[in-house]
Amino acid sequence: MDAIRNFWLNSYHSDRTAFYFELVSFIFTVGASLTLAFNARDPNMLIVYPGFFVGSITQCYAAYRRGAAWVMLLTFYFSCVNVFGYGIASNWW
Repeated sequence: MDAIRNFWLNSYHSDRTAFYFELVSFIFTVGASLTLAFNARDPNMLIVYPGFFVGSITQCYAAYRRGAAWVMLLTFYFSCVNVFGYGIASNWW
């Protein structure tokens, strides 16, 4: 149990700003995922995409702060795809 506690404390103390950005990312991504799951037959992607976008862009910044290059690259890609998907859902392109 101490290893788990120390893991979370180390994450918090190593970069508090990144920790809170990761928390925001977690909340928005889980919220978007739950919205998609509960409405799987006819999801409103105008709600889902912004949740995933906020989750991915905040995680991208947290990864940048922590120096996690591959995580940053992946979440940047997710951010771009979410903008593209939102544009399709909105009939912008």
